[in-house]
Amino acid sequence: MLLPPSPRTVVSSLLVCAATLLAACSEKPDSGPIVASAIGAAPALVDPAKGQLDPSARVLLDSTAQGLVRFDAAGQIEPGIAERWSVIDNGTSYIFRLRDAEWPDGQAVTAAEVVRLLRRQLVPRSRNILAPFLTAIDEIVEMTPEVIEIRLKRPRPDLLKLFAQPELAIFRVAPSQSGSGPFRILAQRGPVARLRPAFDPSRAADDQAAEPSTDANVKLIGERAAMAIARFDAGLADVVLGGSFIDWPIVLETRIAPIARRFDPAAGLFGLAFNNRDGVLANAVNRAAIARSIDRAGFTAAISPEWESTVQLLPEQLDSAAPPALAAWTQASGPDDLSPRATIDAWRAANPGTITMRVALPPGPGATILYGYVAGALASLGIAAERVAPDAPADLRLIDEVAPYDSARWYVARACQPCGGVAQLAIEAAREADSPRLRSQQIAAADAALASDVAFIPIARPLRWSLVSPRLRSWTANSRAWHPLNHLRPDTN
Repeated sequence: MLLPPSPRTVVSSLLVCAATLLAACSEKPDSGPIVASAIGAAPALVDPAKGQLDPSARVLLDSTAQGLVRFDAAGQIEPGIAERWSVIDNGTSYIFRLRDAEWPDGQAVTAAEVVRLLRRQLVPRSRNILAPFLTAIDEIVEMTPEVIEIRLKRPRPDLLKLFAQPELAIFRVAPSQSGSGPFRILAQRGPVARLRPAFDPSRAADDQAAEPSTDANVKLIGERAAMAIARFDAGLADVVLGGSFIDWPIVLETRIAPIARRFDPAAGLFGLAFNNRDGVLANAVNRAAIARSIDRAGFTAAISPEWESTVQLLPEQLDSAAPPALAAWTQASGPDDLSPRATIDAWRAANPGTITMRVALPPGPGATILYGYVAGALASLGIAAERVAPDAPADLRLIDEVAPYDSARWYVARACQPCGGVAQLAIEAAREADSPRLRSQQIAAADAALASDVAFIPIARPLRWSLVSPRLRSWTANSRAWHPLNHLRPDTN
């Protein structure tokens, strides 16, 4: 009987194939434009109102269509199309003054068009992934040709961090898909987009900086992880962006120097949501037995010894009124407590038959390792595991996401996939809260309810990594795990 290849064999084969394809390449990035590989599909300008963006599409959109504000190299807010802003009326009004900016066709960016484009991302039919977290917005209005106001129903101190995300870039769908910079697409063919800095209309015509050197250009390549890693290993790329736990085992099979391997202290969720509440999963006690059985510390150590596991949903208290809640299953078992296997066997005695659980995971060696740990835990309970695609119907589904802003409400809302009625009511009450105090109380109630309900199995915080050459001195680790192409080295800021 033929045995399936081990993850290490698969990783090595991927690298050999990728290295062979790159062997004929002659481009050397020792000087000149940055060559950036983004793990994902070929970079394409995609309208965020139509759904979730591929990682390389996020990079391209952020590079060519800035929002009102942006993230800098450290993940902090900096001006985008808005040169300055103020917050008034107890945090319920944000007023933005736009700077001089223009579209690729030379037309000026106006407040009226910015208002229209932002409204488009927030209408009920929009599939923008940030829309559910922007329901506090009452209206967006043009005050003058250079000033817009965003009026809120309730104060939201984290609004700017949401508006800095690529999903809220000021993106023109028609007459052509485009933005106002900081880069323009010079040429695009297949998986390669060549970018050049956008012209700044505020500069004088005789300003030598108005025409940047070609060294400020960027060659952005969207490709599979094995190709991106092999390209960097061969010295044909300056940076690899968008790495996660899925691809990290591939890096470990290379000779890439440790100094080039960079990690972000990413804040977010990494764990398994219970997507089905039928049969054995209808009972919180059974869900807790499954959660207890997963060796999360063993899994994270198998990926990286530096990757720490966790058993709590919130990374810290954030804007919750209470410290992170801990589920009962995380505590030491008492002498009268049933073991996880005994718990499931008791349910099986009353409900005879085979139990099969579908686990939705992405492809890749890191996910294969995770599946091994999850399948092993289920097998110890007498449950058969079946691996399915990320978007397939499933009983357990991986959530691996970086938080777009620093509110505990994002964590409880994303962990509810679904969750019990008490948690759902608290999450909705937190969204509708008209004061920070009430909001924080409802968030704490939701966190406690999710822990009691066992709706989510925390495993770790998201693992995010980049490969960075020494010439990119401005690359900075940050909790957003976001690295704008115009902030990778001093001469491209």
